[in-house]
Amino acid sequence: MKTTKAEKSWMFYDWANSAYTLAITTAIMPLYFKMVAEEAGMKASTSTAYWGYANSLATLLISILAPILGTIADYKGYKKKFFSFFFILGVLFTALLSVVPGNQWSVLLIIYMVTAIGFAGSNIFYDAFLVDVTTEKRMDKISANGFAIGYIGSTIPFIFCMAIIVLAQQELVSLSVIAACQISFFITAIWWGIFTIPMLRNVKQVYYIEREAHPIANSFKRLFITFRDIQKHKTLFLFLIAYFFYIDGVSTIIKMAATYGSDLGISATNLLIILLATQFIAFPFAWLYGRLAERFPGKSMLYVGIIIYTILCIYAYFIDTTTDFWILALLVGTSQGGIQALSRSYFAKLVPKEQSNEFFGFYNIFGRFAAVLGPFLVGIISQLTDSTNNGVLSIVVLFIIGGILLIKVPNQSTEIKQKGDFPV
Repeated sequence: MKTTKAEKSWMFYDWANSAYTLAITTAIMPLYFKMVAEEAGMKASTSTAYWGYANSLATLLISILAPILGTIADYKGYKKKFFSFFFILGVLFTALLSVVPGNQWSVLLIIYMVTAIGFAGSNIFYDAFLVDVTTEKRMDKISANGFAIGYIGSTIPFIFCMAIIVLAQQELVSLSVIAACQISFFITAIWWGIFTIPMLRNVKQVYYIEREAHPIANSFKRLFITFRDIQKHKTLFLFLIAYFFYIDGVSTIIKMAATYGSDLGISATNLLIILLATQFIAFPFAWLYGRLAERFPGKSMLYVGIIIYTILCIYAYFIDTTTDFWILALLVGTSQGGIQALSRSYFAKLVPKEQSNEFFGFYNIFGRFAAVLGPFLVGIISQLTDSTNNGVLSIVVLFIIGGILLIKVPNQSTEIKQKGDFPV
């Protein structure tokens, strides 16, 4: 079967917003903040902790809103509106990062938090659109392909941004490093905005609940009913609890990787090159996870990712050279996209399609709220022990707990439906 226009446009949003993930969440913005904080006289472990706290607070805010907004968005015509609002919020505030004075580290953190809310909020509805654009049989493939092209899409603007920053560092252009970073934030916002147009034009809400009087009040009622009847959704919520823990570890590593490398003494240029190489590694492996999920149970492939992440967290405790960090980053690249893509498609197969936004609201509250715990854990352990290595090692417990809980979740969505955990 050929990939449809709606499927292509949906996947293309991964191409668009992955530029934000690489430049703002993972690479340039964390290093920029570390540089600004260092100039303000802040200790390395303290600035790492503040970065973790900012990520935790932004995630907490969107986590509180996610199920409420998701329930409202199940009504006809609301999903695209909510997606557009958070997408625009994220793009505008990402552009604003480019005009914050270099000595205003606190303002920088606040604006960054708003960009994170916009990015995470748009992803709630983007993920939920998966049920609208493809069939259950094709969900693993389409979800994994989205992540795969996202890794390639993120590298193109990142290479331009990295080139500007390196030229500024080498004094080959008449720009300060701060100005070069600010330009990179603006480039990222433009890329994200332009390449979201296919998603806005071609993806439609297929499954929905018909509008009724007092939609907000009724949305709260439906949310209450879902909680009240949680026994009907027992297996689905068990998966979410497992997801809560293992995806927390994944998200924390993504958000804290650059600051961790900086604390190890790796230069900003080397870090940018390593993180770029990770994207190229992640592209074929995300595609591979999608293909393997067609032959093996999705849960089995999730365990492959959990095991690899557990190993790399233990390895991270012992690293102290740039070569060690290269190995660590490449290990991350082998499973980063695969575990996220298959978690998304696995969950999409479980949910009642007409309530996809409500349930993806829960998916995101578990995923995003989980990301409150991980960065906070790394931050507090790093600060208390004055060692980032100890902070990274603490993430292992999240993967272990998630893996144990996942054992109790059936391999296939049909097994869950047959048990009557939710109305089919």
